[in-house]
Amino acid sequence: MQIIRRFSAALAMVLSMYIFMASPMYAYVERLTRQRIEDGRMKNVSVLDGAEDSAGTPDAEETAPPAAESEELRAAMAEASPAAAPAACAQDAPAVETDIPALSVTVSDSGEKEIRETTIEGGLAIKNQTGYKTDIGELLLNGPGLTLPAGQPQILVIHTHSSEAYTPAGLDKYEASDDSRTEDTQYNIVRVGDELCAIFEGAGLNVIHDRGIYDYPSYTGSYTRSGQAIEDWLTKYPSIRMVIDVHRDALGENGTVYKTMAEEDGVCASQVMILIGTDESGLAHSAWRGNLALAMYLQQAVSTAHPTLMRPVQLVPQRYNQHLTPGSMILEVGSSGNTLQEALAAVRLFAQPAAVALTALVEQGG
Repeated sequence: MQIIRRFSAALAMVLSMYIFMASPMYAYVERLTRQRIEDGRMKNVSVLDGAEDSAGTPDAEETAPPAAESEELRAAMAEASPAAAPAACAQDAPAVETDIPALSVTVSDSGEKEIRETTIEGGLAIKNQTGYKTDIGELLLNGPGLTLPAGQPQILVIHTHSSEAYTPAGLDKYEASDDSRTEDTQYNIVRVGDELCAIFEGAGLNVIHDRGIYDYPSYTGSYTRSGQAIEDWLTKYPSIRMVIDVHRDALGENGTVYKTMAEEDGVCASQVMILIGTDESGLAHSAWRGNLALAMYLQQAVSTAHPTLMRPVQLVPQRYNQHLTPGSMILEVGSSGNTLQEALAAVRLFAQPAAVALTALVEQGG
């Protein structure tokens, strides 16, 4: 009987997604996405400024960013060649100014780092860096176990490492505050969050975007400051049931920087990765299994639409503020070797099917 109920719930969810995809709203989201891809830039959506920085000592485990994909990266590096933009990239990218190499990034007065392109195989996979056992089939069968309230704030998008930026290219130049970092929200990870929120809102989801800078001037303590902001938002809007902390990754070793690239026809886009924390570090975090189920739900939806976009879901011992509410995750869009335009293209590809999947979780009135 329990299996029948689970199957019925899953069937209802799939039917809801198909109904939405056939609706005028889905067509609107598609038009919105295409328009933004053609424009190359977006107008800022209605957003709210970040909360005040908080005092306090960060958890020892959370003073550093998530670890890079060292094992997967080394395997991919053996076959990687110096980055050469696909035809779609060459056609879609903004005009490149002659004094800004499109595929290299200056790191000092003494030289430049080579940027190499790689695609990390993902799909319905988990890169498990913990001692916990996971069952992807069971996670997908049980579903996300999360609903979103109708007519109220549902999702908070925040950036713990708000100054994270990409490789300058074309017209996307910025004043760096550190290596691959800037406080200019037109060129850092906050801009990627703007795009994510615009597409989510276009699909009818109720989103709050915290555009505060939490990692500058001091990188240390950024998770403590963003954690306090999340708690403040949850107090102000207790209806929030999902928190997405949007980052960009940093991949490289021995003087070489790697950019992840999806192999999607007609689009020059980076890859995307969901990172889920656990309680294995010893800090309380009872909601991590539910977070992982939600991550796999989105991973399936996005990978079905774009098979090469998603890297494996990463499961790690640290919790990265994800204990504060169920429905929490880190979303890594591209890496420091990617350009801003590649990251924006990637988040558009991610956001459209993710919005459809999340809309299916909205509670129905009556």
